[in-house]
Amino acid sequence: MNNEILYILLPDYAAHEAVYLSQAVASDEYAMKENPKYVNKVVAPTLEPVKSIGGFRTVPDYSFDTMPGDYDALVLIGGFGWCTPVAEQVVPIVKRAVEKGKIVGAICNAASFMAKHGFLNAVKHTGNGLDQLKLWGGDNYTNPDGYVNAQAVSDKRIVTANGSATLEFAKELLILLENDTPERIEMYYQFNKQGFCNLFPN
Repeated sequence: MNNEILYILLPDYAAHEAVYLSQAVASDEYAMKENPKYVNKVVAPTLEPVKSIGGFRTVPDYSFDTMPGDYDALVLIGGFGWCTPVAEQVVPIVKRAVEKGKIVGAICNAASFMAKHGFLNAVKHTGNGLDQLKLWGGDNYTNPDGYVNAQAVSDKRIVTANGSATLEFAKELLILLENDTPERIEMYYQFNKQGFCNLFPN
């Protein structure tokens, strides 16, 4: 189905980094959406449950071998798995997505993985600091001038964010996906950023 958003989870993934985006896709402020514009799906190396940093286990919808070629966005959720050998299996998946002009999101260590494989060399981007991108990227990272010291950056259908920017990451992807009106996306962002009591003081 081409209305699917695919979230790539590697072992020891950072579960909180998927929360705001997946929630806004699947529900509104009242309840689960009857007819959401997009459907969230999890992709992992195999169909075995994949464990988060906090110990939660998620059952994937697809493995790397069974994932569809047609989807609307590919979202790389951060965590410790991006510095392990299994991450190399994601390289051709991202390469195909970029070549096809798909929306690609990468947060935290997944943004560093993108730098490591040259996927940030033609776009403005951010991540867990320029030093980490240079360290991970080595000679493959040739665009330090494209680094922006911001929570999240969107450029040419690629969204990057640092590990503390879960909400900003979601906002930029929701805008690209046109998941809702810009006003409602901004409302969702401000509600979660400022908190209920600040927005609705007694």
